[in-house]
Amino acid sequence: MNPAKATGMRLRAMIRKESLQILRDPSSIAIAFVLPLVLLLLFGYGVSLDAKNIRLALVVEQADANTASLTGAFQRSEYFVPVSYRSIQQAERALLVNDVDGIVWLRNDFTARLLTTGNAPIGVFVNGVNANQARITEGYIEGVWQVWLSSFARQRGHDLSVPVELEPRIWFNAAVRSRYFLVPGLIAVIMTLTGAMLTSMVVAREWERGTMEALMVTPIRIWEITVGKLVPYFVLGMGGMLLSVAMALWLFQVPLRGSFWVLTGASALYMMVALGMGLLISTVARSQFVAGQIALVATFLPAFILSGFIFQISSMPEVIQAITHVVPARYFVAILQTVFMAGDIWPVLIANSAALFLMMLIFLGLARRNARKRLD
Repeated sequence: MNPAKATGMRLRAMIRKESLQILRDPSSIAIAFVLPLVLLLLFGYGVSLDAKNIRLALVVEQADANTASLTGAFQRSEYFVPVSYRSIQQAERALLVNDVDGIVWLRNDFTARLLTTGNAPIGVFVNGVNANQARITEGYIEGVWQVWLSSFARQRGHDLSVPVELEPRIWFNAAVRSRYFLVPGLIAVIMTLTGAMLTSMVVAREWERGTMEALMVTPIRIWEITVGKLVPYFVLGMGGMLLSVAMALWLFQVPLRGSFWVLTGASALYMMVALGMGLLISTVARSQFVAGQIALVATFLPAFILSGFIFQISSMPEVIQAITHVVPARYFVAILQTVFMAGDIWPVLIANSAALFLMMLIFLGLARRNARKRLD
């Protein structure tokens, strides 16, 4: 028989074997399709880094038209849920027991000092347990105060004297919604799970079930075994990616400003990296439990914590920033957030794709080197 034809027959048989194994194994289908669905629903609806519905205590010691105007500005804000308290002591107790997230205190001489000296300090207390929300809350309070002060000056026929006028322009995510960068970044985590975790247990499962010995006595070559195992899981992973992208676009309304085909190509490249990591793990672990644990620690956790998916890399210590350069998900998250939010920014896409291509060669090369058609 023609050697090329024989190789093709062996490859088709191996791919068919793995495909049937996937269809018989509900856990593989669950990880590829059900898990992305659950994670996207949880992060899309349950996780938000936006500070909204902030419970704000308003303490007005002497009510009048000016204090009513200022408190009305907080009540009209989409970010606050104001609650009125009669005294600062009551508001402080509410802050202590976490009934409110902040306090705005207008003293009894607020209007008198505003109209006479123009210097009427406002007492602001913010719960600093969550440092990020505390900074956001403080900024929102200052924003409401500045808008109200400008309106107050115009009503009195004066111009508010501000030495520097800030005109902010927010690019790529004008609505400032955390969902718009969480959901694309989550696709990298999902593909890491599908590619690395599933593949890491493929060869280990063969050893546990004793089917690897049967493969060893067949004419099939080791690279044919590797390719036969890669192809079905590549298709499975890309199917999970397409499901995730569809949910991001149509369920969560995340904009896709770049090319869908660029996104697909970058995803295929990252899937090969994830498959390479999984295969490399599977060549050193002959137990599914051990392979799964290694995959969890070596691929999933770094993709979740060190990729920039949630935590900004530039805010990490320099040592950790250096470590992130060996995390493949870092580069794929950068590609996803760029394609979804900014478009086809080629300097970003090419640089990160080149890093992924190099990692693909390294992982697949190491996996091929460690794979031996022998029983020891």
